[in-house]
Amino acid sequence: MIKIGLTGWGDHDSLYEDLSNKKDKLKAYAAHFPTVELDATYYAIQPQRNIEKWIRETPNNFKFVVKIHQALTGHAEITDFASGKVELFNLFKDSMAPLKASGKLAMILVQFPPWFDLQPQNINYLRYVREQLKDFDVCIEFRNRTWFKDDVKEYTLEFLTEMKFIHSVCDEPQSGEGSIPFINRITHDVAFVRYHGRNVNGWTKKDMTDQEWRDVRYLYDYNEAELKELSDKVKILNHKAKDIYVVFNNNSGGHAAQNAKTYQKLLDIKYEGLAPKQLKLF
Repeated sequence: MIKIGLTGWGDHDSLYEDLSNKKDKLKAYAAHFPTVELDATYYAIQPQRNIEKWIRETPNNFKFVVKIHQALTGHAEITDFASGKVELFNLFKDSMAPLKASGKLAMILVQFPPWFDLQPQNINYLRYVREQLKDFDVCIEFRNRTWFKDDVKEYTLEFLTEMKFIHSVCDEPQSGEGSIPFINRITHDVAFVRYHGRNVNGWTKKDMTDQEWRDVRYLYDYNEAELKELSDKVKILNHKAKDIYVVFNNNSGGHAAQNAKTYQKLLDIKYEGLAPKQLKLF
């Protein structure tokens, strides 16, 4: 089963043109797609009331791909959020308990930064992550090309398989060491595919402010030929994986939702069990 979704549900305006109450965005989103990447967890440990609200607002078969807290992947300092790694991991795991119990947790996404390269210290940290999250399905996304150099690519994939990690298949700008190639392989019976767009000029921060970078980094509109190419590749994975989660992250310009709809049409997928769409009164 290929489950298509988007990164977050807040910014996809084309899905909410007839929505009168902005608080109902997740309900409206769940009428279009069966899965979403939850990124609020990257910025802060979410209170249980938020998790329980999101569970209530989605259909029984809806799934969340949850991005792990930024300090656990080296994007921020641990001490800004907890006394140490163990405490922050425990806080994160406790916050995930209701989602896991509901059956709506697809996986934990652990996305490392471009400076997380292939070296023994980082391999050991991956082992530590696996131990800390031993009760969860975990996806690893690298942003450093050293993990997939020709002479080590197979070792990396073998290591991910051994650790029971899901390999994040990424379509992203090819901008040197801080990007990874598209590797259409699975390391688990669940697959995860993430489409970031192909905006090479916006991929690295350079001299931009944080806001300027957010505005351009994922600014890309896949054309139909590109979506056909990508959909053909996911069909290959569909012969090998039990479930495939596909997330469009190219939303700096609001293109993700329509790209996902076109992609779904190309794959001739019709979802059942989505949330009911809101009725238009006029």
